[in-house]
Amino acid sequence: MANTVTLTAGTVNDGVYRQEWEAKLQERLAYPQNWKEICNVVYSNARYVNVPYMSTLPSAAVGTRGTAYAYQDFTLTNQAMDIGTCYTVPMFVDRADMAQCDYLKQMEIAGLQGDLLNERIETAVLIAAASATDIGVNAGAIVLGSSAITVSATNIDDIIRGIKREIVKANGADLMGRNGIFFVWRPADFELLEAFVQANGFTSADTALKNGAVSGLHYMGADHYVSNSHSATHVFAGVKKLMTVGILTATYGKLIVNQDPGQLSGTGFVSRIDYGTLIPTNYLPVLFDINVA
Repeated sequence: MANTVTLTAGTVNDGVYRQEWEAKLQERLAYPQNWKEICNVVYSNARYVNVPYMSTLPSAAVGTRGTAYAYQDFTLTNQAMDIGTCYTVPMFVDRADMAQCDYLKQMEIAGLQGDLLNERIETAVLIAAASATDIGVNAGAIVLGSSAITVSATNIDDIIRGIKREIVKANGADLMGRNGIFFVWRPADFELLEAFVQANGFTSADTALKNGAVSGLHYMGADHYVSNSHSATHVFAGVKKLMTVGILTATYGKLIVNQDPGQLSGTGFVSRIDYGTLIPTNYLPVLFDINVA
Protein backbone atom coordinates (compact mmCIF):
# COMPACT_ATOMS: atom_id res chain seq x y z
CA MET A 1 0.00 0.00 0.00
CA ALA A 2 1.05 3.62 -0.43
CA ASN A 3 0.14 6.33 2.06
CA THR A 4 -0.13 9.82 0.63
CA VAL A 5 -0.51 13.24 2.22
CA THR A 6 -2.23 15.32 -0.48
CA LEU A 7 -1.35 19.00 -0.75
CA THR A 8 -3.56 21.68 -2.23
CA ALA A 9 -2.58 22.55 -5.81
CA GLY A 10 -0.85 25.88 -6.33
CA THR A 11 0.57 26.18 -2.81
CA VAL A 12 3.92 25.49 -1.24
CA ASN A 13 3.51 22.80 1.45
CA ASP A 14 0.10 24.36 2.27
CA GLY A 15 1.07 24.66 5.95
CA VAL A 16 0.79 20.89 6.40
CA TYR A 17 4.45 20.04 7.00
CA ARG A 18 6.31 21.70 9.86
CA GLN A 19 7.66 25.11 8.92
CA GLU A 20 8.89 28.11 10.89
CA TRP A 21 5.44 28.92 12.23
CA GLU A 22 3.25 26.88 14.54
CA ALA A 23 0.49 24.90 12.80
CA LYS A 24 -2.84 24.80 14.56
CA LEU A 25 -4.82 21.61 14.27
CA GLN A 26 -8.18 22.31 12.68
CA GLU A 27 -11.13 21.12 14.75
CA ARG A 28 -13.11 18.35 13.14
CA LEU A 29 -16.81 18.91 12.54
CA ALA A 30 -18.19 15.83 14.28
CA TYR A 31 -21.77 14.74 13.70
CA PRO A 32 -24.20 15.26 16.59
CA GLN A 33 -24.35 12.21 18.87
CA ASN A 34 -27.31 11.59 21.17
CA TRP A 35 -27.40 7.82 21.69
CA LYS A 36 -25.84 7.96 25.16
CA GLU A 37 -28.54 10.42 26.23
CA ILE A 38 -31.58 8.59 24.91
CA CYS A 39 -30.64 4.89 25.19
CA ASN A 40 -29.93 2.40 27.93
CA VAL A 41 -26.25 1.68 27.25
CA VAL A 42 -24.94 -1.67 28.47
CA TYR A 43 -21.17 -2.23 28.51
CA SER A 44 -20.35 -5.93 28.49
CA ASN A 45 -17.79 -8.48 27.29
CA ALA A 46 -20.55 -11.04 26.67
CA ARG A 47 -21.62 -11.83 23.10
CA TYR A 48 -25.30 -11.78 24.05
CA VAL A 49 -27.12 -9.59 26.57
CA ASN A 50 -30.42 -11.02 27.82
CA VAL A 51 -33.36 -8.65 28.16
CA PRO A 52 -36.22 -10.64 29.75
CA TYR A 53 -39.73 -9.28 30.27
CA MET A 54 -43.10 -10.52 31.49
CA SER A 55 -45.10 -11.08 28.32
CA THR A 56 -48.25 -12.42 30.04
CA LEU A 57 -49.29 -10.52 33.16
CA PRO A 58 -51.53 -11.63 36.03
CA SER A 59 -54.63 -9.57 36.68
CA ALA A 60 -56.35 -8.29 39.79
CA ALA A 61 -59.17 -10.73 40.62
CA VAL A 62 -62.23 -10.13 42.77
CA GLY A 63 -61.91 -11.90 46.11
CA THR A 64 -64.54 -13.19 48.55
CA ARG A 65 -63.98 -13.33 52.29
CA GLY A 66 -63.44 -16.85 53.52
CA THR A 67 -63.01 -18.18 49.99
CA ALA A 68 -59.77 -19.56 48.57
CA TYR A 69 -58.09 -17.61 45.80
CA ALA A 70 -56.62 -19.12 42.64
CA TYR A 71 -53.03 -18.55 41.58
CA GLN A 72 -52.58 -17.07 38.14
CA ASP A 73 -50.07 -17.97 35.46
CA PHE A 74 -47.63 -15.53 33.96
CA THR A 75 -45.12 -15.84 31.14
CA LEU A 76 -41.54 -14.65 31.02
CA THR A 77 -40.04 -14.04 27.59
CA ASN A 78 -36.38 -13.40 26.91
CA GLN A 79 -34.90 -11.30 24.14
CA ALA A 80 -31.20 -11.59 23.42
CA MET A 81 -29.25 -8.64 22.05
CA ASP A 82 -26.32 -9.71 19.92
CA ILE A 83 -23.22 -7.54 20.41
CA GLY A 84 -21.94 -8.75 17.07
CA THR A 85 -21.72 -5.81 14.68
CA CYS A 86 -18.14 -4.62 14.21
CA TYR A 87 -16.73 -1.47 12.62
CA THR A 88 -13.05 -0.55 12.41
CA VAL A 89 -11.17 2.63 11.53
CA PRO A 90 -7.62 1.63 10.49
CA MET A 91 -5.14 4.37 9.58
CA PHE A 92 -1.50 4.11 8.54
CA VAL A 93 0.97 6.99 8.88
CA ASP A 94 4.38 6.86 7.26
CA ARG A 95 7.27 7.40 9.68
CA ALA A 96 8.56 10.45 7.82
CA ASP A 97 5.10 12.02 7.69
CA MET A 98 4.71 11.41 11.42
CA ALA A 99 7.97 13.26 12.07
CA GLN A 100 7.30 16.17 9.74
CA CYS A 101 3.56 16.74 9.96
CA ASP A 102 2.04 18.52 12.95
CA TYR A 103 -1.43 17.31 12.02
CA LEU A 104 -0.65 13.62 12.55
CA LYS A 105 -0.53 13.24 16.32
CA GLN A 106 -1.51 10.00 18.00
CA MET A 107 -4.13 11.48 20.33
CA GLU A 108 -5.67 13.53 17.54
CA ILE A 109 -5.95 10.38 15.40
CA ALA A 110 -7.52 8.55 18.35
CA GLY A 111 -10.04 11.37 18.83
CA LEU A 112 -10.94 11.34 15.14
CA GLN A 113 -11.43 7.58 15.16
CA GLY A 114 -13.54 7.78 18.30
CA ASP A 115 -15.83 10.37 16.70
CA LEU A 116 -16.26 8.23 13.60
CA LEU A 117 -17.14 5.12 15.60
CA ASN A 118 -19.57 6.96 17.90
CA GLU A 119 -21.23 8.42 14.81
CA ARG A 120 -21.64 4.85 13.53
CA ILE A 121 -23.64 3.94 16.66
CA GLU A 122 -25.77 7.09 16.29
CA THR A 123 -26.64 5.95 12.76
CA ALA A 124 -27.34 2.39 13.93
CA VAL A 125 -29.70 3.59 16.68
CA LEU A 126 -31.67 5.76 14.27
CA ILE A 127 -31.87 2.96 11.70
CA ALA A 128 -33.17 0.57 14.36
CA ALA A 129 -35.73 3.22 15.40
CA ALA A 130 -37.65 2.45 12.20
CA SER A 131 -38.98 -0.68 13.97
CA ALA A 132 -40.58 1.40 16.74
CA THR A 133 -44.31 2.22 16.77
CA ASP A 134 -45.35 4.16 13.67
CA ILE A 135 -46.96 7.52 14.21
CA GLY A 136 -48.18 9.87 11.49
CA VAL A 137 -51.00 12.19 10.58
CA ASN A 138 -54.65 11.73 9.66
CA ALA A 139 -56.90 14.67 8.77
CA GLY A 140 -54.45 16.99 10.49
CA ALA A 141 -54.37 14.99 13.74
CA ILE A 142 -51.28 13.21 15.06
CA VAL A 143 -52.27 9.52 15.29
CA LEU A 144 -50.74 6.06 15.18
CA GLY A 145 -50.06 5.15 11.57
CA SER A 146 -47.58 5.60 8.76
CA SER A 147 -48.97 8.64 6.88
CA ALA A 148 -46.10 11.11 6.66
CA ILE A 149 -46.24 14.37 8.61
CA THR A 150 -44.97 17.57 7.02
CA VAL A 151 -43.33 19.21 10.02
CA SER A 152 -44.00 22.94 10.34
CA ALA A 153 -43.73 25.70 12.92
CA THR A 154 -47.50 25.46 13.39
CA ASN A 155 -47.75 21.71 14.01
CA ILE A 156 -44.49 20.79 15.75
CA ASP A 157 -46.21 21.37 19.11
CA ASP A 158 -49.02 19.04 17.97
CA ILE A 159 -46.42 16.33 17.32
CA ILE A 160 -44.97 16.75 20.82
CA ARG A 161 -48.40 16.61 22.45
CA GLY A 162 -49.43 13.66 20.30
CA ILE A 163 -46.42 11.61 21.38
CA LYS A 164 -47.13 12.39 25.05
CA ARG A 165 -50.78 11.40 24.59
CA GLU A 166 -49.87 8.06 23.03
CA ILE A 167 -47.38 7.31 25.82
CA VAL A 168 -50.09 7.86 28.42
CA LYS A 169 -52.58 5.76 26.43
CA ALA A 170 -49.98 2.95 26.37
CA ASN A 171 -49.76 3.10 30.21
CA GLY A 172 -46.31 4.64 30.03
CA ALA A 173 -47.02 7.67 32.22
CA ASP A 174 -44.93 6.37 35.14
CA LEU A 175 -42.00 5.55 32.87
CA MET A 176 -42.34 8.96 31.22
CA GLY A 177 -42.25 10.63 34.63
CA ARG A 178 -39.18 8.70 35.76
CA ASN A 179 -37.08 8.67 32.59
CA GLY A 180 -38.30 11.69 30.63
CA ILE A 181 -39.21 12.02 26.96
CA PHE A 182 -36.89 12.64 24.02
CA PHE A 183 -37.19 13.81 20.43
CA VAL A 184 -34.31 13.49 17.97
CA TRP A 185 -35.15 15.95 15.21
CA ARG A 186 -33.59 16.63 11.84
CA PRO A 187 -31.81 20.01 11.63
CA ALA A 188 -34.69 21.56 9.63
CA ASP A 189 -37.23 20.31 12.20
CA PHE A 190 -35.15 21.68 15.07
CA GLU A 191 -35.11 25.06 13.32
CA LEU A 192 -38.92 24.96 13.23
CA LEU A 193 -38.99 24.09 16.94
CA GLU A 194 -36.78 27.10 17.65
CA ALA A 195 -39.17 29.29 15.63
CA PHE A 196 -42.12 27.97 17.64
CA VAL A 197 -40.33 28.59 20.95
CA GLN A 198 -39.46 32.12 19.91
CA ALA A 199 -43.03 32.86 18.87
CA ASN A 200 -44.77 31.58 21.99
CA GLY A 201 -44.74 32.32 25.68
CA PHE A 202 -42.80 35.00 27.50
CA THR A 203 -39.85 33.57 29.39
CA SER A 204 -39.15 30.81 26.84
CA ALA A 205 -39.51 33.19 23.91
CA ASP A 206 -37.21 35.76 25.52
CA THR A 207 -34.57 33.11 26.25
CA ALA A 208 -34.78 31.65 22.74
CA LEU A 209 -34.56 35.07 21.12
CA LYS A 210 -31.55 35.98 23.23
CA ASN A 211 -29.58 32.72 23.17
CA GLY A 212 -31.19 30.59 20.47
CA ALA A 213 -32.12 26.94 20.91
CA VAL A 214 -29.43 24.28 21.19
CA SER A 215 -29.53 20.49 21.09
CA GLY A 216 -30.63 19.27 24.50
CA LEU A 217 -33.34 21.94 24.78
CA HIS A 218 -36.01 21.04 27.37
CA TYR A 219 -39.37 22.31 26.18
CA MET A 220 -42.98 21.20 26.62
CA GLY A 221 -41.83 18.56 29.10
CA ALA A 222 -39.45 16.86 26.65
CA ASP A 223 -35.75 16.93 25.78
CA HIS A 224 -35.11 17.86 22.16
CA TYR A 225 -31.97 16.80 20.28
CA VAL A 226 -30.80 17.17 16.70
CA SER A 227 -29.01 14.63 14.49
CA ASN A 228 -27.69 14.36 10.94
CA SER A 229 -27.83 10.55 11.00
CA HIS A 230 -31.54 9.88 10.48
CA SER A 231 -32.85 7.47 7.90
CA ALA A 232 -34.79 9.41 5.28
CA THR A 233 -38.38 10.29 6.31
CA HIS A 234 -37.92 9.11 9.91
CA VAL A 235 -37.62 10.91 13.26
CA PHE A 236 -37.23 9.12 16.60
CA ALA A 237 -39.07 9.95 19.85
CA GLY A 238 -40.37 8.37 23.04
CA VAL A 239 -39.41 7.53 26.60
CA LYS A 240 -35.72 7.78 27.42
CA LYS A 241 -33.41 4.90 28.44
CA LEU A 242 -35.61 2.09 27.10
CA MET A 243 -33.96 1.23 23.79
CA THR A 244 -30.85 -0.80 24.61
CA VAL A 245 -27.41 -0.39 23.05
CA GLY A 246 -24.79 -3.00 23.88
CA ILE A 247 -21.11 -2.08 23.68
CA LEU A 248 -18.25 -4.60 23.87
CA THR A 249 -16.09 -3.27 26.70
CA ALA A 250 -12.88 -4.93 25.49
CA THR A 251 -12.75 -2.97 22.23
CA TYR A 252 -14.59 0.29 22.96
CA GLY A 253 -12.30 3.29 23.33
CA LYS A 254 -9.13 1.27 22.74
CA LEU A 255 -6.51 2.49 20.27
CA ILE A 256 -4.19 -0.25 18.98
CA VAL A 257 -0.80 1.03 17.78
CA ASN A 258 1.16 -1.24 15.41
CA GLN A 259 4.74 -0.39 14.47
CA ASP A 260 5.77 -1.23 10.90
CA PRO A 261 2.64 -3.27 10.15
CA GLY A 262 3.05 -5.57 7.15
CA GLN A 263 6.64 -4.39 6.57
CA LEU A 264 5.45 -0.81 6.07
CA SER A 265 7.73 1.81 7.54
CA GLY A 266 5.45 3.69 9.87
CA THR A 267 2.70 3.28 12.42
CA GLY A 268 -0.73 1.72 12.13
CA PHE A 269 -3.53 3.08 14.30
CA VAL A 270 -6.62 0.89 14.62
CA SER A 271 -9.80 1.58 16.58
CA ARG A 272 -12.91 -0.56 16.49
CA ILE A 273 -16.32 -0.87 18.02
CA ASP A 274 -18.50 -3.94 18.53
CA TYR A 275 -22.13 -3.20 19.32
CA GLY A 276 -25.73 -4.32 19.16
CA THR A 277 -29.11 -2.57 19.40
CA LEU A 278 -32.48 -3.75 20.68
CA ILE A 279 -35.91 -2.25 21.23
CA PRO A 280 -37.48 -4.59 23.82
CA THR A 281 -40.94 -5.73 22.75
CA ASN A 282 -42.64 -4.52 25.92
CA TYR A 283 -41.32 -0.99 25.32
CA LEU A 284 -42.46 -0.73 21.70
CA PRO A 285 -45.71 1.10 22.61
CA VAL A 286 -43.76 4.04 24.11
CA LEU A 287 -41.04 4.41 21.45
CA PHE A 288 -42.08 6.04 18.18
CA ASP A 289 -40.95 6.16 14.60
CA ILE A 290 -42.35 9.51 13.49
CA ASN A 291 -43.00 9.32 9.76
CA VAL A 292 -42.09 12.67 8.23
CA ALA A 293 -42.18 14.09 4.74
